[in-house]
Amino acid sequence: MKSAFEEFSSIYTSGSQSARVKTERWVADWMYCINCGAPRLSQFPNNSPVADFFCPSCQDQFEVKATKKSIGARVADGAYFTKIERLQSATNPNLLLLGYDAAADAVRNVCIVPKHFFTPDIIEKRKPLAATARRAGWVGSNILLGKVPDAGRIFVLRDGLPEPKGDVLAKWQQTLFLRETGGTARGWLIEVMKAVERIGRSEFSLEEVYAFEHHLSALYPDNNNVRPKIRQQLQVLRDNGFLEFTGRGQYRLARRN
Repeated sequence: MKSAFEEFSSIYTSGSQSARVKTERWVADWMYCINCGAPRLSQFPNNSPVADFFCPSCQDQFEVKATKKSIGARVADGAYFTKIERLQSATNPNLLLLGYDAAADAVRNVCIVPKHFFTPDIIEKRKPLAATARRAGWVGSNILLGKVPDAGRIFVLRDGLPEPKGDVLAKWQQTLFLRETGGTARGWLIEVMKAVERIGRSEFSLEEVYAFEHHLSALYPDNNNVRPKIRQQLQVLRDNGFLEFTGRGQYRLARRN
């Protein structure tokens, strides 16, 4: 995997359009599918509703967002209602975030957020465009990356250096069980994962997770049995290899590359 952009003669005078062509070409040339390991991704026709690339082997889809700025806690995305509609779809795309250095003409960071970490609460509805705008009334969206746990941010390229492909594929597999869980159940698992990460240690106790009871109660006000729900989610995370139970109310994050 090479980080530098390929030299080419652009037909565009706009810097943003040229950057789009460069980043899309880089993805087509170097990005592999982290779901199945296929060596290349294929590009959808321009202006597809949500996705930009797909894997010709497993059919997983990828939406590419490129920026020359640091990737922050909020990423501007496309049409809000289209995004929400596709969240529960099998073709909902994974998010591929690509950060590049315009001066060096090279890709610096590539991070993928698997689609199974996308829940409606991380999609922010933007204000409709003004009546004077060319697309008056159009409603866009933002992706709130700050609401995605660290386990849902998988680096393929970091500071210009590629991560070992085997490690990337292994990290992907560690949370793939979330795809089999839908709706509120998946939301609960993700929130408990975030609570565990906020503890800040690889080993922790059940009581430390209980410290997030009020926060989880606010998120799920219809649930009057939050502590049993927390225990249930920890068990699911343990059964799927995300956590290890070490006895007497003690847990440990499973070793991750």
